[in-house]
This record gives sequence, C-alpha cells and structure tokens, in this order.
Amino acid sequence: MNNDSDVQDARQDFIQSSIDEAHLQILRSTVTGFIHQLGLNLDREGLRVLDIAPESHKGAAGSFTRANVETLDIDAESGATHIADLCECNCRSVSSGCYDLVICTEVLEHTKHPWRAMKEISRLLKPNGLVAITTPFNFRIHGPAPDCWRFTEDGLRVLLENFNAVEINEIEDSDRPRMPIQYTALASKGANGIFECWDLRHAKN
Repeated sequence: MNNDSDVQDARQDFIQSSIDEAHLQILRSTVTGFIHQLGLNLDREGLRVLDIAPESHKGAAGSFTRANVETLDIDAESGATHIADLCECNCRSVSSGCYDLVICTEVLEHTKHPWRAMKEISRLLKPNGLVAITTPFNFRIHGPAPDCWRFTEDGLRVLLENFNAVEINEIEDSDRPRMPIQYTALASKGANGIFECWDLRHAKN
C-alpha cells in the first residue's frame, strides 16, 4: 500500500503543460503587481505589515521599504519572523491587534481550515486593518503540499463575511468565461473584529 509520501511524490511527477506555464506567469505577475500597488498606496513609517508565507518572487519587503515588515510561515526552516500555523490561534506567541496590513498571497488554498485562517488573520489585525489576498482558481494542483482548495468569488465572500469593504477582482481567462485564473481580494477588519483568542483550547488555560 502506498503511503502519503508516495502519493505526494506521484503528484509532483508530471509534465508541465503550456497552459500551466502561461497561468503560472500570470499568477506571479498578478501577485507582484498587487503587492507593488499596495506599497505605493500604503507604505509609510510606522506601518506594521505581516507577510504570510512569502516567496522570493512575491515578498512584501521590496514594496514596503519604510514600513516594518514581519513574516509568518509554518515551515520551521523558512527563517520567518514567526513560525506558526495560520489555522491555529497563536495568541501566546504573536500579539493580537498588532498589524495594519496582513498580506496573504497564494496561501489560503494550502490551508486545511481556511475559515480558521481568516479568524487568525482577523485577530492579528488592528481595528480597521487591511487583509490583502490572492488565490488561484484555474491552476493545477501544486506545492507546497497540501493543496486543498479552489475558491470562487462567492467562496471568498463567505471567508470574508466578518470583514468590511470587501473588494474582489478576478483575473479572467479570455478563452474561458466564468473560469478565472486567479482572484485578488482586499478587505477591512472594521472596528469590531476578533481581538482576542478565538480558540477555546487556549482560552481555558
């Protein structure tokens, strides 16, 4: 019987098609442009930014040169400022309500419990803080494993239902209507979002 690692290896053993290559370039270009525009609009002294699971080609630090940029990653070898699982309440290691902006690009599809990830993002944000999200839709299963989800606009609105001023944009595929390649989303926590521990296992201790 194959174990999980065998299955995972088999998933990575494929020939990348031309559409995969084209869509990957679009995904990366969109993320880079999205973060760059955020930096142009928001970068300033004293701004606190959390970049979740950044990659070298789409990190926030290059676009936020005046802000204080910290990073969070589940990978213990990543060198991130905070090593944590976004789907858990990390209130013992990362303070609540301390970031003006949380950037979460190409991450939610890899989380096992995205609704919990959004609770944690809300906890981390200051009142009226912003969350900036990108996530693929029409793109192959990819690493880092696991790759669990594809979100439609409706699904993203459910994930962001406790946020305000939700703006969602789709990166369209001109050859396939109603099959967008990717989504970007920007939303405000508002003044009454989650501020304290949302996990009863932590709250009891």
